[in-house]
Amino acid sequence: MVRVGLNTERLARAGAELADEVGFEHVTVSALARRFDVKVASLYSHVKNSHDLKTRIAMIALEELAVRAAEALAGRAGKDALSALGNVYRDYAREHPGRYASAQFRLDPEAAAASAGLRHSQMMRALLRGYDLTEPDQTHAVRLLGSVFHGYVSLEMGGGFSHSAPDSDETWLRTLDALDALLRNWPEQAPEQTPE
Repeated sequence: MVRVGLNTERLARAGAELADEVGFEHVTVSALARRFDVKVASLYSHVKNSHDLKTRIAMIALEELAVRAAEALAGRAGKDALSALGNVYRDYAREHPGRYASAQFRLDPEAAAASAGLRHSQMMRALLRGYDLTEPDQTHAVRLLGSVFHGYVSLEMGGGFSHSAPDSDETWLRTLDALDALLRNWPEQAPEQTPE
């Protein structure tokens, strides 16, 4: 591969490609140096270490996901919006498994504040406005959606649904139906019981 023009952005993009090829957990500065056929030391003027590289890959993935989600959600509400958002995460994970894994990488507070992570939360909250949820239920629902989307995608990508019928595509559609029904019929919070 040609060395000309190595910079932080190019290295982060190459790291994202490498993550999709070999798995996010295997991305290191050394692996990236081998990809560019350069000495590891020459990359340290662009990235601090493997953690910095992984942070940059996560930032790319979160941004790409946010752009896709915003496009998919435009003009949609209710179940259409819910399905569109879920499908964005699932499709992205299938197309870019390493980048998708990187989107789960724990960012330090400064990187998190600069990332597209907040936009993801805002889009989920906008989607939930169609279900008339208020706080703290809206936060509970954001966490539920993130858990279901990520859990389903992770299990599916790991082969967890490939051993039995029905097909995982059918289960995915039923999962989205169930989430929609739950959000439309969100349970009332039980009154706090006072100790006797």
